[in-house]
Amino acid sequence: MPNMLISILMPCKNTARFLPECLDSICNQTFKNWELLVVDDGSTDDSFEIINGYAIKDSRIKLLKNNGSGIIEALRLAYTKSSGNLITRMDSDDIMSLNKLEILSENLTKTGKGSVAVGLVKYFSEKGINEGYSNYEKWLNDLTIKGLNFSEIYKECVIPSPCWMIHREDLDACQAFKPDRYPEDYDLTFRYYEKNFRCIPCDKTLHHWRDYETRTSRTHEHYALNHFLEIKLHYFLKLDYDATRPLVIWGAGLKGKTSAKILMDHAIPFFWICDNPKKIGKYIYNQKLLNFKFLENIKNPQSIITVANAEAQIEIKSYLKTKNMAAMTDYFFFC
Repeated sequence: MPNMLISILMPCKNTARFLPECLDSICNQTFKNWELLVVDDGSTDDSFEIINGYAIKDSRIKLLKNNGSGIIEALRLAYTKSSGNLITRMDSDDIMSLNKLEILSENLTKTGKGSVAVGLVKYFSEKGINEGYSNYEKWLNDLTIKGLNFSEIYKECVIPSPCWMIHREDLDACQAFKPDRYPEDYDLTFRYYEKNFRCIPCDKTLHHWRDYETRTSRTHEHYALNHFLEIKLHYFLKLDYDATRPLVIWGAGLKGKTSAKILMDHAIPFFWICDNPKKIGKYIYNQKLLNFKFLENIKNPQSIITVANAEAQIEIKSYLKTKNMAAMTDYFFFC
């Protein structure tokens, strides 16, 4: 492992107040053979000056300015300038556990190529973590402990963008950061899934994920609901959709309606069911909403489930189990 160089790719924009903690956590890693490629994405605060100060003291830190704009172009630039055998990402407002690089690289080199090393994450915030982020953290970590991340990939992004590591050849095989699809981390995760890579189980907290009101994933249009659903449906139709089987959408809330609209734009036929008596029998986008009982008339369907209520999801899973239907083959939870 001593000959292994880890390249850490880190876009940065206006995170000056968090950078010292972030950079200190990288400089103090137990694994020492790394390079950090920081791409300043048009910061208007003191981010560039802070990073430059660290780069002057530590030659492993390389500071670049984004040729274009946005995270994807920043990652492309960082990657083209990197030299590592192993590649990972970092967010400039977060904190690494001190043994993060050591554990990820050990797991990856033991398991070999065709794998993605991941670790547990912990949200933190000055104002406390809301229930949504707390639930996401638990759900994500439960998958990571077992290495079953891809088993629920259509729900949410199952690999946190700043807590993975991969062999350079494997990242190249996935086209690295060439696609322009946002959210870029979710798109890359789907490309790992497409290549049938294995997520290496891990039970250690390796990344501390900072939450605050102006964080990019909270504020930028690229991380809005419609972008997530477009990504999900793009890869569902490419990788898991069986056109010989009837397709069913469950649920007529916002996610159900957005999914239906995208499918219609792609001329994909589907049945649409819901349990809201005010909607059953009505038409949305010229598509009739049907009662759940209509399922009995559909032979061998594939289902996209957009019902978010936790109790309803349990009932749906129980029903599908009685029909001997399998997750990720016969049905796919989109929330």
